[in-house]
Amino acid sequence: MSEAFDIYTLLFLVLAVVIFIRLRSVLGRRTGNERQPYDPYSAPESKPGAPEGTVVALPRGRAADVPAGDAAGPTAEDIEERLERFAKADSPLGKSLTALIKADPGFDPTQFLDGAKMAYEMIVAAFAEGDEKTLRQLLGDDVLDGFARAIGERDQRGETQHTTLVGIDKADIIEAELKDKQAFVTVKFVSELISVTRDAGGDVVDGDPKKVREVTDIWTFSRDMSSRNPNWKLVATEAAN
Repeated sequence: MSEAFDIYTLLFLVLAVVIFIRLRSVLGRRTGNERQPYDPYSAPESKPGAPEGTVVALPRGRAADVPAGDAAGPTAEDIEERLERFAKADSPLGKSLTALIKADPGFDPTQFLDGAKMAYEMIVAAFAEGDEKTLRQLLGDDVLDGFARAIGERDQRGETQHTTLVGIDKADIIEAELKDKQAFVTVKFVSELISVTRDAGGDVVDGDPKKVREVTDIWTFSRDMSSRNPNWKLVATEAAN
């Protein structure tokens, strides 16, 4: 990463700090363009009690408007309002999200998605830039090892990756589950990005600097709802295309 700090670099650094602070108050992406042997999102052997996939620690959960220990809990009207744009209350997803809200009254699907999208953007940018310091704040040990290994191998080949996230077109909660106080929420992201990898001579070895690709990723986040720790972890990733 360049050490030259011009005004634009400073502006981007300030923006990154602001996004990280917002992440801590509310609540991660494969670029889809890496060559398969160096894909840090490839899922290793799954761990007992969790869906197949890697573990990515997100920095913060949502600051609860309703204390988790409040015996009264959220009202039926409150739950229905939170679910309105996500699922019908009597649907399988609606019932699962209702169970999550009752287990943690501070859980709000809208706030959760806001945090998930910010994590998604930060991880994509940090991996492309080889910013292991930022990744260390966002990833669990297992997946951090994978990212660091991929970045190291890329550096050894003298390659650089440039990724521009044009935007996240959609982010939808498609599945939720509560198992023994362990919550799982699966999000489907549809995004547009430009990604290119160049060798030491500047020649393109992967991707296209002029092509915007649509990428669909499916991420499953998990958190212990009985814990005071608000952190969510990304326990599974899947590229749908």
